[in-house]
Amino acid sequence: MPYFVYILRCSDNSLYCGQTNDLERRVKEHNFDKNRSAKYLRGRTPAKLVYFEEFPTINGALRRETEIKKWPKTKKEALIISAAS
Repeated sequence: MPYFVYILRCSDNSLYCGQTNDLERRVKEHNFDKNRSAKYLRGRTPAKLVYFEEFPTINGALRRETEIKKWPKTKKEALIISAAS
């Protein structure tokens, strides 16, 4: 089962990073299910998926999520732009 690290762009232009094993379901939860969404995203929806990476193990995904969360927004924006190219 693959795991994903993802970045969402919130309605206030902030970025949210998370990990999941079902990317489509998780994005829907963030946007439509306030009980299963992250507290950070409440009031910042709609959130749009702008970046994701796939990993074979949850440990790899968790390590990458932790790494990305420590980055400043400018570095996250550069990652998003480089993936879109």
